[in-house]
Amino acid sequence: MNLNKNLKEKIVAAMIERRRNFEGSDAKFATTLGISSSQYSRITNGELDRVISDPNWISIARKLDVTLNNLPEWKTARTPVYEFVTGQLAFCQENAASRMLCDVADIGKTYTAKCYVKANKNAVYIDCSQVKSKQKLIRNIAKEFGVGHTGTYADVYADLVFYLRSLPQPLVILDEAGDLDYAAFLELKALWNATERCCGWYMMGADGLREKIRRSIEFKKVGYAELFSRYGSRYQKASPDSERDMQDFKTVHAALIIKANVGNEVDIQSLIARSDFSLRRIYDEVNKISAKA
Repeated sequence: MNLNKNLKEKIVAAMIERRRNFEGSDAKFATTLGISSSQYSRITNGELDRVISDPNWISIARKLDVTLNNLPEWKTARTPVYEFVTGQLAFCQENAASRMLCDVADIGKTYTAKCYVKANKNAVYIDCSQVKSKQKLIRNIAKEFGVGHTGTYADVYADLVFYLRSLPQPLVILDEAGDLDYAAFLELKALWNATERCCGWYMMGADGLREKIRRSIEFKKVGYAELFSRYGSRYQKASPDSERDMQDFKTVHAALIIKANVGNEVDIQSLIARSDFSLRRIYDEVNKISAKA
């Protein structure tokens, strides 16, 4: 994909916006983007050509959630899930607390977490489905904070602990945490111990995460009971339990999202029904409407 000047300027604007909420140096921020500090300096000073490759530009755009098409920017609706998750994240960050959210898929958990990271300093989002092993997980957390992540594992771990203990109110959001392997879960327990009262942690997943932890505790698998205790000894939940209430819950969320992005110019109930109450399908339908406008 060839990136023109307008797209690169759009990515640079997102870089500058994200930099405002990054506590560390320019060099550390450049590390989070996967580029050198000199490349970052040249780019933000307006030098857009032949500094980094197009794949690097695309990688940065993905990390910063910059769309590379002509669709309008997605507008955030303050749904009940958005308010619930945002409140929990703020509590964990402000109090160096830890919580675990186990809830159904497709209700906006991930979107809310990413919005929170964009708006708050020293908060990072980790997609655990992409970093399932202990090594990949810890190195990825280090990279997100701008800490060196390519040296020996022992050095990366030690540097990360040191940095988290010195940073004002850091928060680590672990999404799709049920995908982590056993060694990674044990390392999270160790990292929690090393940063106790210094760092907030928020673990998210669908029902599979709850079942994985419940089953592991039941079979007395080492580390899981301790990890569950450290994350509040409770599975947090934003959605209702009954099927009937769940349909009303999804309808409210869908309507708020549609109104925020296309207003009342469409038949909202028809669009919701056509999307079968799926927020992902509603996203696609709203984008189709926006493309025709």
